[in-house]
Amino acid sequence: MNLSTIDIAIFIVYVLGLLALALYISRAEKNHERNTKDYFLASKSLPWWAIGASLIASNISAEQIIGMSGSGYVLGLAIASYEWMAAITLIIVAKFFLPIFLKNEIYTMPQYLEQRFDSRVKTIMAVFWLAVYVFVNLTAVLWLGGLAITTITGVDLAYGMIFLGVFSIAYSSYGGLKAVAYTDIIQVVLLVFGGFMLTYISLDLVSEGQGVFAGFSILTETMPEKFDMIFSSDSPHYANLPGISVLVGGMWIMNISYWGFNQYIIQRALAAKNLAEAQKGLAFAAFLKLLVPFFVVVPGIAAAVLFTDLDRPDEAYPSLMNLMPVGLKGLVFAALVAAIVSSLASMCNSVSTIFTMDLYSKFKQNESQTHYVKVGRIVSIVSLVIAMICAKPLLGSFDQAFQYIQEFTGFFTPGIVVIFILGMFWKTMNSNGAILAAVGSAALSFALKFWLPEVPFMDRVGIVFLACVALAVVASYATRASHIDGHKGVVSLDTVDFRTKPSFNALSVAMILILAALYATWW
Repeated sequence: MNLSTIDIAIFIVYVLGLLALALYISRAEKNHERNTKDYFLASKSLPWWAIGASLIASNISAEQIIGMSGSGYVLGLAIASYEWMAAITLIIVAKFFLPIFLKNEIYTMPQYLEQRFDSRVKTIMAVFWLAVYVFVNLTAVLWLGGLAITTITGVDLAYGMIFLGVFSIAYSSYGGLKAVAYTDIIQVVLLVFGGFMLTYISLDLVSEGQGVFAGFSILTETMPEKFDMIFSSDSPHYANLPGISVLVGGMWIMNISYWGFNQYIIQRALAAKNLAEAQKGLAFAAFLKLLVPFFVVVPGIAAAVLFTDLDRPDEAYPSLMNLMPVGLKGLVFAALVAAIVSSLASMCNSVSTIFTMDLYSKFKQNESQTHYVKVGRIVSIVSLVIAMICAKPLLGSFDQAFQYIQEFTGFFTPGIVVIFILGMFWKTMNSNGAILAAVGSAALSFALKFWLPEVPFMDRVGIVFLACVALAVVASYATRASHIDGHKGVVSLDTVDFRTKPSFNALSVAMILILAALYATWW
C-alpha cells in the first residue's frame, strides 16, 4: 500500500468522525416518527450555509475532481468554463426558478411536471432520471472513486467501489437528506482545504521549490496553450469545447438542466427553511464554484509537466496524490473520499425520493409514512448495487470519464430544458408538446451524433434545443383545442414573487464582474 500508518490513521479518524456525526444528526429529533418530509426534505429546515455547502459537496465528486483534472491534463483551463458558467447559472436558478418550485411545495422535479402537465410526462421523466442517476452518475462516481483508491492504496478496484458504497449508505440511509446535508459541511471544508493543499504542493514541485506563484508562472510560460479559455476552430480540442459556443451556446443548456432541474442538486433548495434561505444558499454555492478550477483543474495542468507519460488522463489527480508527504496524503485522500461518498449519498437519496414519491407511492397510496421511508432506504441500497455491477462494462473503455458524462447527458438535456422552461413560462405549452420535446431530444441527438459526427457535441446540444423548442411549440398549438392539461395544479405565475433582496442583487453583480475579469485574463 502507498499510504503510511499515519495516513491510514488520519483516514480512519475521518471515517469514524463522519459516521458519528451522521448518527448524531439522524437521532437529534425523537419526538415524532420520521416521515417522508423529514427523510427526503430534511423537514424543510436547511439554512443557507448548509444548502450551499451541500450543493458543492454533492457536485464535486469523483467525476468532477478526477475527471475534470484529467480533462485539465489534456485540455487545460478551458474545461473550467463548466464551473465558471455554472456560477452564473446558479444565480439564474435562484432568481427565476426557485420561487416557482418552492411556491408549488414539491418534493421532486417529476412531481412538478405532473402538476403542470399530466402523469405521462411525470412517469417518462421519472424513469429517465432514475436510469441516468444509476447508470451514468452513480456508475461514474463509483468507477472513478474506485480507480483513485486503487491508484493510491493498491487495493483492488472492486473492493474500493464496495467500500465507497457501504460507507455512503452507512452514514446517509438512516437520517436521509438531513444527515447528508449537514455532514456535507464537514465534507466541503475538507475537500476544499485538501484540494488547495494539493494545488500548492503540485505548483511547488513544478517550480522545484520556488513557490506557488513561480510554479504557476512556469505553467503559463511553458504550456500557454493550456490557458486558452476559448479554443479556435483549428484547435485539436475544438470538438470538446467549441470556441464561443462555450459562452453563448450549448453549455448554457447543460448548466441550466444540471443546476435547475437536476433532482439531486435542486433537492437541497427544496428543503430550505424559506425562499430567501434557498437563494442565499445558491449564491454561496456560486461563489464556491469560482474556486473549484483552482484546486481541480490547475493540478491537472501541473500533472502535464510532472507526469508526461500517463496511460490515462484520469490518472493525473491520483498520481499527484502519491507525491504528497506523509500525513498530508492521508488528509488529501480523506478529502477525495469525502467528495465521492457525499455525491453517492446525495444521488442515492434522490433516486430513492423519485422512486418512492413519484412511482411507488402512486401504486401503494395508503401505506404509512414509515413504510415509504423504509422503501426509500431499500431503493438506495439496490441502486448502489446495480451501479457497482455496471460500472466497469460502461466506463472501463473511456479515457476521460467527465467528457463521457457530458456527452451522454447531452443527448437528453435539450428536451428537459425545453419542457421546464416552456412549462414554467408559457401557458400554452401542453403535455403533447412536452412529450414530443423529450422524444425529439433523444432522437435528434442520436441522429446528429451518427450522421454528422463532426459537429461538436456542445453545438449539437444547442441545435437540438432550438429544434425541440420548435417541436414543442408546434405540437402545443396543434393540440391545444382538444387537449386538457393538468396545469391547474400549478400555482399561477401571477402569485409568485420574483423579487430578491438587495444583498442578493449585489452578489449577482459581483459574480458577473469576477467572471468577466477571469475570462479577460485567460481568453
